[in-house]
Amino acid sequence: MNCRPGCGACCIAPSITSPIPGMPQGKPAGVRCVQLDEENRCRVFGKPERPAFCGGLQAAAEMCGSSRQHAMLWLTSMETLTAP
Repeated sequence: MNCRPGCGACCIAPSITSPIPGMPQGKPAGVRCVQLDEENRCRVFGKPERPAFCGGLQAAAEMCGSSRQHAMLWLTSMETLTAP
């Protein structure tokens, strides 16, 4: 499955604990990644500095649903369910 253009939910909803260029401490859940451009596309996609977490999170029908709102809700729910 390909990413929905303009979504960016996977770069906002989950927390990322590893360093991201421009966010050396990672990012908390619900915070927009600094690597998202104005079209919600990742500036480090496919680059070696992209965190492994990001590369491992693949678009899937269950996660993405039919809208950006669905993706945000699903990812936020997963973040809550897996929080320590």
